[in-house]
Amino acid sequence: MYLLGIDLGSSSVKASVIDGESGNCLATAFYPKDEMKIIAKKPGWAEQDPESWWMNLKAAISDCNQQLGEKKKNIRAIGISYQMHGLVIVDKNFSVLRPSIIWCDGRAVEYGEKAFNGIGKDFCLSHLLNSPGNFTATKLAWVKDNEPDIYGKIHKIMLPGDYFALRLTGVPLTTFSGLSEGIFWDFQDNKVSKELMDFFGFDPSVLSDPVSSFSSQGNLLKSVASELGLPEGISVSYRAGDQPNNALSLNVLEPGDVAATAGTSGVIYGVTDQKKHDPQSRVNTFLHINHSASSPRSGVLLCISGTGILNSWLRRNSGNNLSYNDMNELAGKVNPGSDGLSIFPFGNGAERMLGNRDVGARIFGLNFNTHTNAHLFRAAQEGIVFSIRYGLDIMKETGIVPSVIRAGAANMFQSKIFSEALSCITGTEIDLYNTDGSIGAARGAGIGCGYYNSAKEAFTGLKTVGVTQPDKSKTGVYEEAYLRWKVLLKSI
Repeated sequence: MYLLGIDLGSSSVKASVIDGESGNCLATAFYPKDEMKIIAKKPGWAEQDPESWWMNLKAAISDCNQQLGEKKKNIRAIGISYQMHGLVIVDKNFSVLRPSIIWCDGRAVEYGEKAFNGIGKDFCLSHLLNSPGNFTATKLAWVKDNEPDIYGKIHKIMLPGDYFALRLTGVPLTTFSGLSEGIFWDFQDNKVSKELMDFFGFDPSVLSDPVSSFSSQGNLLKSVASELGLPEGISVSYRAGDQPNNALSLNVLEPGDVAATAGTSGVIYGVTDQKKHDPQSRVNTFLHINHSASSPRSGVLLCISGTGILNSWLRRNSGNNLSYNDMNELAGKVNPGSDGLSIFPFGNGAERMLGNRDVGARIFGLNFNTHTNAHLFRAAQEGIVFSIRYGLDIMKETGIVPSVIRAGAANMFQSKIFSEALSCITGTEIDLYNTDGSIGAARGAGIGCGYYNSAKEAFTGLKTVGVTQPDKSKTGVYEEAYLRWKVLLKSI
């Protein structure tokens, strides 16, 4: 039995097909080959056309079909991973009413602040485990106030993954994890928050019925099967936001497990069985994909908006078009601590970890007679690692204290310097695996359709491809550099 995983990101849509028995990836493709367009009509806005998502999905699946040939008939289940916190709105005919307001759009921040104060900070933190912030609910509130004609036509609101599932099956559903991701979920009452819905004046009917992340969520429509070149009736049996799904792809399912990503943005995601929150809402808590009443599981998420984007900026602007491998090699010639050079990676907008402040990317201690591009390359990676350490210290207040951090062998984790610095400054082992979001979604589909008798069976083929232990000879140097970086951060 083959399993198809779809990963809807903001840069591309990726599809992968795995052999359920061996766990091996048989075909994979992503589109577009550059990056999907983000519409920014005003500063701080970020929208995408859901139809462009669909066209890129078709292209990725077509590519996979060509790789598989006649074996594509063995695909029997589909899993979906998607960019979190976005808003898609459709009418009664399931037609999209406006472009999706995606995760990095900042227009709804003031709506979150009004709700935080209006509903009550204590209630929000104890029941929602978050400030309403700039999530799906507040994006909908913005539409209600600023586009009343469109709002009046809304039949259902959806997360990006809910929309993909609707296009595949014709059935409008969401998940419990998704409702919490949109900040609709009351963790104390275990239901949609009446207080939040009433505050914003939302009709409960705009929310689709929730199902478990691992469950039968509809079957591939005949017309869509023909459009995608897939067998009719395939089960859609899993969906999750990209960070919970990344955790799944790394077998991060139990309390104490921690996953990380370091692409454009950086994320630490830890699993807990406690209903805890950060009093300042600098990290966010959502229902994890394997949550149940008998075995509660939540994911605590730290997001740093500017991580890998700093590295790519340096490559474009001061790297003379060097490859990332070349940049890493140059950085490796500089001692840990970058000879006193410090960098803040916060150049991709407001940072929730910093109380939603936009402090910008900054360089400190630059000496024209000492520092070179190699120092910049190393200080950038160390600055990202120090940001993660700063956020992990916040996460510890919610009970997340990792001894091992798991990540896919991709993006910043391809740098030995990055893994070494992260291991030393956090005192944790860094384990890298041969997986990504689309492969994780495929495994999730196998769990959801019942192909696997247990989650454990789903991780056949998941292999460790790298392990980094803290280097005690360098830990002190990294700690000294971090303390210097932290003092600078507190000064702004």
